[in-house]
Amino acid sequence: MALGGDLGDPEASAIPAPFTLLAPSCRIREIQENAECGAALRAMAQDNAAFCGVPEGGPSEAKAPPAPPRRRGAGARKRQRYVEKDGKCNVQHGNVRETYRYLTDIFTTLVDLKWRFSLLVFILAYAVTWLFFGLIWWFIAYCRGDLDHLEDHAWTPCVNNLNGFVSAFLFSIETETTIGYGHRVITDKCPEGIVLLLLQAILGSMVNAFMVGCMFVKISQPNKRAETLVFSSHAVVSLRDDRLCLMFRVGDLRDSHIVEASIRAKLIKSKQTQEGEFIPLDQTDLSVGFETGDDRLFLVSPLIISHEIDERSPFWDVSRHQLEKDDFEIVVILEGMVEATGMTCQARSSYLADEVLWGHRFSPVLSLAEGCYEVDYGGFHHTVPVPTPACSARQLAAAAARRDAHLYWSIPSRLDQPLEEAAVAEAGAGGEPGPPPEHNGTLASPEGL
Repeated sequence: MALGGDLGDPEASAIPAPFTLLAPSCRIREIQENAECGAALRAMAQDNAAFCGVPEGGPSEAKAPPAPPRRRGAGARKRQRYVEKDGKCNVQHGNVRETYRYLTDIFTTLVDLKWRFSLLVFILAYAVTWLFFGLIWWFIAYCRGDLDHLEDHAWTPCVNNLNGFVSAFLFSIETETTIGYGHRVITDKCPEGIVLLLLQAILGSMVNAFMVGCMFVKISQPNKRAETLVFSSHAVVSLRDDRLCLMFRVGDLRDSHIVEASIRAKLIKSKQTQEGEFIPLDQTDLSVGFETGDDRLFLVSPLIISHEIDERSPFWDVSRHQLEKDDFEIVVILEGMVEATGMTCQARSSYLADEVLWGHRFSPVLSLAEGCYEVDYGGFHHTVPVPTPACSARQLAAAAARRDAHLYWSIPSRLDQPLEEAAVAEAGAGGEPGPPPEHNGTLASPEGL
C-alpha cells in the first residue's frame, strides 16, 4: 500500500474510509518525503491510527535519524536584519531637512551623543565660558587703564593683581568655579565688574547644572543593564498540549531582578494589500499571553515564552516546508524597571526565518541543588529535536477535528445495549428477530467501553 498515493490509485483505495478522507488534509506526500516528521506523526498516532491519516505499520515505519537544523543555500540572499541580535535597530535616518528640531531638544540630543562627543561638548562648554568671561575681564581692565597703572599703588583697579589676559582668564576660572584663592579680587570701585561678576555666577551655575545633569543621565542610563538580559539564539516550533507553539527563551544573569517585567513580540514582514499597496516591513503583533497576563514575567530564572499558533496567529497556515522558504523577522522586546535604580530598561533581540527551528524543544536548565535551585546557563541556547508534525496548525486542527468526529460516530453507546439484548432475547424465544437497532451517534462512556 503506497502511503503517498493518489486517491484514484487502486492501492490507495484499499485504505479505510476514515484514512482516505483524512490523508489529503495533512499532505501525506509531503510527510513521506520527510521521514522525521512521518515518524513523529506515527509516534503520536499510536493510540489512534486515524490521527492525520497515517496508518500504523506503513512502509516507512523505520525511524530516520533527526535531521540537522536547516540552513539556507549558499546562493540565497541574506536577509537584512531590522533589529540586530544585540538589540540595536538597523535603521538610519537620511535626508532629514528639519535639523533644527534636534536643537529644540538639546538636552536629549546631548544625552544621545556618543561618549567621545559628549566629553568633547562637556570640555568645550566650560572652556568657552571661561575664555569668554576672561576676555571680558581683560577688556574691562584695558578700557579702565588698569594695565597702564600696574606699578601705581595709588590706583584702584577693577580687579586687584590682574596684569594681563592670563591673569584675567585665571580670575574667570576662580569666579565661575567659586575657588577664590584670594590673590585676585574685585574692588568696589568697578560697577561694571560687579555686574559682570553677577552674570558669570548665574551663567556658570546654569552651565554646571546643564552639563552635570547630562553626564549624570548618560552615566545612569540603563542601556548596559540590558547586556545581562539574554535571549536564546534560536526560536523553536513544537507541540505543547497538542497545539503548535512558537517559543523562545529569556533569562537574567544578575541577582538583582527586573521589576514589572513584560514581554512583547512583533512579526516584521513585507506584504501587499488587496488594493495593490506594498507595505515594507509591516509589523504584526504576536500574542505571548497579553489576554491571560502571561506576558508579565517574574524573571528570577530563565523562562520559555510561548506563542500559540491559533486562528489569530500569522503562522496559522505556515507549514514546515513553507517556513523554510519564507522571509520574515520576529522581534522580541523585554521591558521592566531596574530594581537598583528604578529606571526603565528595554532589551531587544530578533529571529530570522532560518533561526526558527521546527521540531525542536529547549533543554531544561533548572535543577534542584542543595538548599536552592541552580540554573545552568551552559545549556541556555541548547535545543533537542522532538516529534512534531510538518503540517500547518490549520491542517493539524482540521485533522484533529475529523479524528474526533470519526471516533464520535464510530463507537456504540451504552444506550444501544438494551435494544440489542431485547432483540437477542426475542430471537431466542423463537420469534422473528427485529430490525437492527439504529446507532444513536453518542460517544460511549468509559464504563461502556
